[in-house]
Amino acid sequence: MIGKIAGRLDYRADDHVLIDVRGVGYLVYVSDRTMASLPGPGEAVALYTELLVREDNLQLFGFTTLVEKEWHRLLMSVQGIGAKASMAILGTLGPDGVSRAIALGDWNAVKAAKGLGPKTAQRVVLELKDKAASVMALSGQASVATGAPATDDAVIEPNIPATPITPPAPAGNAAAQSEALSALTNLGYAPGEAASAVAQALGEDPSLDTSGLIRAALKLLAPKG
Repeated sequence: MIGKIAGRLDYRADDHVLIDVRGVGYLVYVSDRTMASLPGPGEAVALYTELLVREDNLQLFGFTTLVEKEWHRLLMSVQGIGAKASMAILGTLGPDGVSRAIALGDWNAVKAAKGLGPKTAQRVVLELKDKAASVMALSGQASVATGAPATDDAVIEPNIPATPITPPAPAGNAAAQSEALSALTNLGYAPGEAASAVAQALGEDPSLDTSGLIRAALKLLAPKG
């Protein structure tokens, strides 16, 4: 399995790029949002990748972060969601937007992706809501794909799980989000409800630090009445 590619961007098409790695070109399909973030032809580029194996075809899909890659993997596990639909969802919402939408049960946000109907969007939210907390916690890690310039040192890395990667200390709201989720689950809240409260609190005030985020989430989780 190919888990990451680092090399030189040769050209960009509508839905894919060609990355030259030591003279071998790899076609990598990306979402609209990822495409917009990539450099121009001739520049160094690195992407996490997921290999889709079919009877008559092999396709590589590329992601700038491990969070985006993980959501693609989870979205593909939902009945009715293929690679095209997954990339449409990620291209419309971005990985953080997918995290928020699924944590909050906002299937209308998911439905905004091209080609998705309401029943499929509702299925996505229902099946993945309990997974949102773990992916949101992953966003607190420094998980942006990086790579050396396109020289003889450009490499293809094997597809290994995200967990063995040892990231530097997280910073900003991503770290606060991860720490708040951990605190709430340690207090006994289910991962799904903790993720929903954290996502709602961040939506209301994106500047919250860890303690502020925990307090705001606890208020949302408190029994009403």
